[in-house]
Amino acid sequence: MALKKITWRSLALSCCHRCEKTRSVDADEKLLKQASFQRLLLSDVSNPGSGISVDDVSLGAITAGLHKFAYSELRMITHNFSWSNLLGEGGFGPVYKGFIDGKVRMGLEPQPVAIKLLDQNGLQGHKEWLTEILFLGQLQHPHLVKLIGFCSEEEQRVLVYEYMARGSLENQLFRKYSAALSWSIRMRIAYGAAAGLAFLHEADPPVIYRDFKTSNVLLETDFTAKLSDFGLARDGPEDDGSHVSTRIMGTQGYVAPEYITTGHLTTKSDVYSFGVVLLELLTGKKAMDYMRPRREQSLVAWAKPMLRDPGMINRVIDPGLEGQFPLKAARRVALLAHRCLSRVANHRPTMSEVVKVLECFQDSDIAITGPIIYVVAHPTAAEGCHGEDDVDARGNQPRCFFLP
Repeated sequence: MALKKITWRSLALSCCHRCEKTRSVDADEKLLKQASFQRLLLSDVSNPGSGISVDDVSLGAITAGLHKFAYSELRMITHNFSWSNLLGEGGFGPVYKGFIDGKVRMGLEPQPVAIKLLDQNGLQGHKEWLTEILFLGQLQHPHLVKLIGFCSEEEQRVLVYEYMARGSLENQLFRKYSAALSWSIRMRIAYGAAAGLAFLHEADPPVIYRDFKTSNVLLETDFTAKLSDFGLARDGPEDDGSHVSTRIMGTQGYVAPEYITTGHLTTKSDVYSFGVVLLELLTGKKAMDYMRPRREQSLVAWAKPMLRDPGMINRVIDPGLEGQFPLKAARRVALLAHRCLSRVANHRPTMSEVVKVLECFQDSDIAITGPIIYVVAHPTAAEGCHGEDDVDARGNQPRCFFLP
């Protein structure tokens, strides 16, 4: 059977037309209004001539909604930073699980928390700690991890976040000896992460995340995705500026090619990184893996040439899905990833456009109970399918995605 060619224009237009009917205008306006308020910028603190000191920031309006914890309180709720409470470790330092309530301090909502402690001998320091507070202390969104408080005592720098029960996307997607994430859950995660990036890019000035990767996408119990770790984030260009020039930082395999060659950072740099993560969700493979055959070590170099060919989708798709995915939707997501990975930055879509496309692939009927990961749903006669294109690789009919 001849496969109908899918173009970026047809994908974007069909998704935008169908999804506009279901968008919540009030919710969008509320979030955009928050993103456009006048906020304190990182440059305001970094500039010696601004008259704003770090001490002003610690006590100022941006931390009004945050709790300033004593180091002794954090030691208590982590059992003296016990190894048994260790959740993991990143570039900033180790992360521990704790629990706060009214016994720690009056008025605290009882909840588990994640406590990130600065490694004094690590590569990051006070600047990254302050960056996290500046961004997450002023910007809130359903797809950004919530910063609850901080600690600054002598050389100690600590950040306290909401606890994300399922950990990072990296751990969920690449862990061994467990069932693969279902197609619907992967699309839910991709949508949430895209929505978080879109919100940052629509701020005034835009926020460039700069370190988007699977380990920085955290997941709630229902697989709602939230962006974490803003230590490398930067304010984007103001007024008519096209980019900001900065020291090249990021993670191999995720960094946009033009940023590597020029040091010019734009929101489209984040779009490229998102394309890499979307490709990881499609394939179940890591962005870089030196244990793979030489020509497959770079996921983008191996997979990108196949993304525009509808007939190659079965070579690209994660075999862990065992054929349980809608072919038409998979082809469209592959095309979206290809667009995000364009070597020409201006040819990439905006994150708002990406959100509109991914909105079309959200399955509101996902049933998530406990650790369930594998979901197979079948349409009723009323839902209907669109012919052979909607049969999975095994000949079964998964839930349809009402695409033209």
